[in-house]
Amino acid sequence: MPKYALDTNVYVATGGTSTTTELLKQFLHTHYPHTFLSAVVVQELRVGARTPSQVAALTDGVIDPFMRRGRVFTPSARAFQETGRILADLITRDGLEYADTKRSLVSDILIATSCRENGIVLVTADRDFDRIGRHLKGLRYVKPFPA
Repeated sequence: MPKYALDTNVYVATGGTSTTTELLKQFLHTHYPHTFLSAVVVQELRVGARTPSQVAALTDGVIDPFMRRGRVFTPSARAFQETGRILADLITRDGLEYADTKRSLVSDILIATSCRENGIVLVTADRDFDRIGRHLKGLRYVKPFPA
């Protein structure tokens, strides 16, 4: 059974409709024992939680269950090094302007490199991973929600 991690956009999308929330619940019901949480995703989600009730819901409902089970993973020094290499590749090969690079792209690359080094399949709806994947061999990612 593969190991999975959900990208920030997957958690955010569940706030939109009951259908996406139900799909997330079904996915976690089946795959929770093999699902992990990126510390980068924790950071991105926490930025969006601004009221005490939002913070409590995020902490109790998402972060703490993964923390208690020891399933939060962080980017290693090698992941940061790979992130720098990929950004350099995107600049030199794809014409990315570093000064115009969004912080979210850097975060996405960190998520990608740390997922790859941990053998984790990323569940994401973000198309930036198509571009990142061209520069990161072995990155595995799928659209929400795999069976």
